[in-house]
Amino acid sequence: MGKSRDFSEFERGMIVGARNAGCSLSQTANLLGCSRTAVSRVHREWCHKQKTSSDRGASGRKRLVDENGEKRLASMLEANREATVEEIHALYNSSGVEKPISLRTARRTLKRLGYSRSNRTTVAGMEALLEETSRPEQLDTSGLQSETQNDSEQKIESSTTELARSNENNPET
Repeated sequence: MGKSRDFSEFERGMIVGARNAGCSLSQTANLLGCSRTAVSRVHREWCHKQKTSSDRGASGRKRLVDENGEKRLASMLEANREATVEEIHALYNSSGVEKPISLRTARRTLKRLGYSRSNRTTVAGMEALLEETSRPEQLDTSGLQSETQNDSEQKIESSTTELARSNENNPET
């Protein structure tokens, strides 16, 4: 069974308040919709440390590219919109950072910031796209009309044969 979600500060305060008001573990767990074990842990932490904090946010490996590094990467990309990821990676590592990052980390960080190949279109590319969509193109409709005409003729033939069959089966008409 996996870990459940972490309690907010408000929920932790509710647990402590309910226990201090005299509610049992089971009553508090039912009130907040959590397990008795979770209620017991939060209340015990409050009794011993007089605080209810979550350490889950501080778990895991620290990121190599912090907020300042993300800002630096974003400004490098904004300064040169045509730069490839490899060029941005080289610029970042040569800018005097403490820990150089790998190309994969640079790609991952840029993706997390919202930069990807799909939204890096150039102005020239946009102009060409607008030009292409704005001019009306002549479509060859001659083949289309003949296909439509053939389809219509086939539908008429099939409906007339069905009508003839129904007249044969029903001699009263």
